[in-house]
Amino acid sequence: MKAVLRLLDPNARPKSPSGFCALAVMTKAPRPGRVKTRLVPPLTPNEAATLNACFLRDTTVAISSAIVSGGLLGKACGVAVYTPVGWEGAYADILPPDFDLLPQRGGSFGERLWFAAEDLFKCGFGGVCLIDSDSPTVPAATFAHAVEMLRSSREHIVLGPADDGGYYLIGLKKPHREVFERIDWSTERVLEQTKARAKEIGVAVKLLPTCYDVDDFTTLRRLCKELLGGNSPDAKAPETTKFLREIIDREGRSRIWPNVTAPKAMESRKPLGVHRVP
Repeated sequence: MKAVLRLLDPNARPKSPSGFCALAVMTKAPRPGRVKTRLVPPLTPNEAATLNACFLRDTTVAISSAIVSGGLLGKACGVAVYTPVGWEGAYADILPPDFDLLPQRGGSFGERLWFAAEDLFKCGFGGVCLIDSDSPTVPAATFAHAVEMLRSSREHIVLGPADDGGYYLIGLKKPHREVFERIDWSTERVLEQTKARAKEIGVAVKLLPTCYDVDDFTTLRRLCKELLGGNSPDAKAPETTKFLREIIDREGRSRIWPNVTAPKAMESRKPLGVHRVP
């Protein structure tokens, strides 16, 4: 039986319990040809959409685990901030049953992040973590740590640095629009510019461990090495690991995880930084 997920309405009452932190994943419905397009090739459009769903399953399970095992019951909850509107049913078999849905709005990447934060605060959350859906290996402990950092008495912004110069998580205690403005999205300057915006408004920044996002052939090979190289337990991103292993078992590793350096044509052409708008 498919889970029936609650759709949050920022203008409705009653609101979410005061003090709760939203662990909110920015996500795009896994439609072939619409997601992970920079992984085609080596993946097919259908495989890219399936991988997108696997990333989301692993990330949201890690969030749920952080809440249950990290002592955050009654303190945090999971939310999927999704696009496009009308595709709510696509998440019934992907998200844990304790997740809620919130539609994205806005045009640019910065607008979508800001409106997601604004809408979640309107829903009554006392803290908001916006999380990308391209980093399936972020451990549950990192999400739990982000919540505890936001629950401290002092105000600060929490950032999870990505090693391409962007970030995979931003946590806020108040709706500071400034940290989403004057940012050169999809460049290696995103993290430093966000820290600069925080400094301008007088809010300290706390950093989580650095991670990486997977959105091109180079980072796909890195992910394969991490998950299938023999040094990572199956418990780490299990849905993603299973899917990648199925491709390799069926066709060999050369298509998605070659032993030799990939041809230049298959390398990323995108500037480093935070991901494209989900």
